[in-house]
Amino acid sequence: MKLLRVGPVGAERPALLDETGVLRDLSGLVTDIDGALLADDAALARIRASATAGDLPVLDGAGLRIGPPVARIGKVVCIGLNYHDHARETGAATPEEPIVFLKAPDTVVGPDDTVLIPRGSVKTDWEVELAVVIGRTARYLESDEQARAAVAGYAVAHDVSERAFQIERGGQWDKGKNCETFNPLGPWLVTADEVPDPQALGIRLWVNGELKQDGTTAEQIFPVAEVVRYVSQFMTLYPGDVINTGTPAGVAMGRPDPKPYLRAGDVVELEIDGLGRQCQALRLA
Repeated sequence: MKLLRVGPVGAERPALLDETGVLRDLSGLVTDIDGALLADDAALARIRASATAGDLPVLDGAGLRIGPPVARIGKVVCIGLNYHDHARETGAATPEEPIVFLKAPDTVVGPDDTVLIPRGSVKTDWEVELAVVIGRTARYLESDEQARAAVAGYAVAHDVSERAFQIERGGQWDKGKNCETFNPLGPWLVTADEVPDPQALGIRLWVNGELKQDGTTAEQIFPVAEVVRYVSQFMTLYPGDVINTGTPAGVAMGRPDPKPYLRAGDVVELEIDGLGRQCQALRLA
């Protein structure tokens, strides 16, 4: 299923994009798409049954904002340097273990919402990423099988980063990762049953129509199942939590000088096979 949330900021309603591309209203079945729903197998089964029967009301999507596909996210866990080609382009050694950092949930915005360039920024960068959405409580997972069972679905994430804040301001990655609007998510949460192999997805990003990133999740150093299992050793993952699993080569930081960092007025588009597409205009905060 392709689950999404539509409507004004703070007043989104749950919806489903059916197999024919028609937007359907879920508000008669569930109050929202959040961790509680993703952990409720019976509720998800009711949605599937209604979608199959074709009796969900149609929503007119014209002019309708798409919000983040998950409400009330508890935490956003991010994995740094998780693609072989990205590590090579930045001159970094291949990590022996996943590099883990956090983004605040309030960085999450809709897939087509405006992205704000922070005040004083000179190195705002793009990063298209596969996001994993957790569907059941996971702690101290012992196998990849258990990790895969904990995944509710997948989405497109844009891990926007300010490299000077991240690297040159005291070595705290969080400074360059937690600026407002720095995690567009969506358009959909695609349930795990529709993504048979998360390591076989094409992943792309354009800036002002120019292709900048063109990779595949097969390049991940630590695959999705290993990432989920690993993270569960250090923190408890709850339904509705999100893991951003890293970006492929092609970021501005990895390009020759003068590096083409983002500026106000730029337009970024990104997509992952089967998971939808985002488009953000940038402006100054």
